[in-house]
Amino acid sequence: MQGSQFYLLSLGCAKNTVDSQSMTTLLNRAGYVLCDHPQEADILVVNTCGFIKPAKEESFTELRRLAEGKGPDQILIAAGCLTQRYGEQVVSQVPGIDGLLGTQRWMDILYVVQRLREGAEPRPLYHLPGSERIDTEPADMSRIAVQGPSAYLKIADGCRRPCAFCAIPLIKGTTISRPREAILEDASFLQELGVREVNLIAQDTSDYGHDLGIEDGLSILLEDLVKAEPEIDWIRILYTYPGCVTDRLIGIMADHPQIVPYLDIPLQHGHPGVLRRMRRPENIEWVYRTIEKMRAVIPDLALRTTFIVGYPGETEGEFLALLEFVEELRFDRVGVFNFSFEPGTSSESLGDPIPPEVKEERRGRLMELQQRISLEKNIAFIGQTLQVLVEGHGDGISLGRSTRDAPEIDGMVIVEEEIPVGEMVPVRITGAMPYDLTGVQLKKS
Repeated sequence: MQGSQFYLLSLGCAKNTVDSQSMTTLLNRAGYVLCDHPQEADILVVNTCGFIKPAKEESFTELRRLAEGKGPDQILIAAGCLTQRYGEQVVSQVPGIDGLLGTQRWMDILYVVQRLREGAEPRPLYHLPGSERIDTEPADMSRIAVQGPSAYLKIADGCRRPCAFCAIPLIKGTTISRPREAILEDASFLQELGVREVNLIAQDTSDYGHDLGIEDGLSILLEDLVKAEPEIDWIRILYTYPGCVTDRLIGIMADHPQIVPYLDIPLQHGHPGVLRRMRRPENIEWVYRTIEKMRAVIPDLALRTTFIVGYPGETEGEFLALLEFVEELRFDRVGVFNFSFEPGTSSESLGDPIPPEVKEERRGRLMELQQRISLEKNIAFIGQTLQVLVEGHGDGISLGRSTRDAPEIDGMVIVEEEIPVGEMVPVRITGAMPYDLTGVQLKKS
């Protein structure tokens, strides 16, 4: 098997990206070589996403594409969220699948590959919930994904929250926090690599340590990180839960410039009635009070959130309340999703009564409002200087991000000069668009 090649396609979120990198590491250790083109590979792996309908459709499309082009000696493995939850549908809708690997079995990728290469029958080989766990997570296994000068570091997996619309607990199970020592080892490795930015990820980073009996575990972890890894320029917190942003966390962010003034709090709606039906925290006063406190203590704070429109029973009045909520709080970054009906979730009994065109119309109105707010906020940066992490360049310009922008989901800073990737430079902002800024590098005199 030494020298055999594999192709791995990772779909969905950054948390999936980390799982894909972990599978890649295990295959590399066993002598398999990653290749860029599926036609060159002996093993084809798709780490699927099954969170909402569009993600499921993309996963099915990519699986069919690879299955239809698969050679007689190639092996196709469907891994990840779609497989975990909809294994039988994957088999029935994608002829040619050789193996299925669930989200909680990524560390068994070698076992599945070896069984299939030995001619295991019948096919497909199922390695899903209920299957024997062959391996535990290797003690020396990093849970990171490096992308240029930035990296994702997974601190926990799974979720114990009761959100009615969400299938993540069905797919991933409850929260399992990684040991503090393992996270610090990963961060130390990233520091040695010269990574400039580390993004902490989990389904809910603010729940870190709950299963380990640690209260306010994210705050404690951050205190450890800034002490242990002082050469990492930026530490960013993603995916926190409303009601769990503590005073201690706010204070740590304010006291340590290494922790960027950015927080992602997916609120999902701004009307208590809708939030109640969603089984989400409905204390809107907490949101106003906490954001006011954070902005007072962390003046440069950038806040990102996400909302769902068209949730079952959402009235026009409730939607208007959401618009007013967004207008008043003026978030820096907002993602908006149409409600996606997910069988098996606790919202299943509510059905999907709001027509698609109404959902899309509401989404458009909310995005139009947020674009205006984002543009106004961006215009205010003209004339200011921001530190920018350069991620690419060409045709006389560079693309980078400030502390206000998380990788892949937020805006960019376009710099009128080609600057080496990985450099962190001061940029004077000269122009603004709804999502992006433009500027020029300030040179030392």
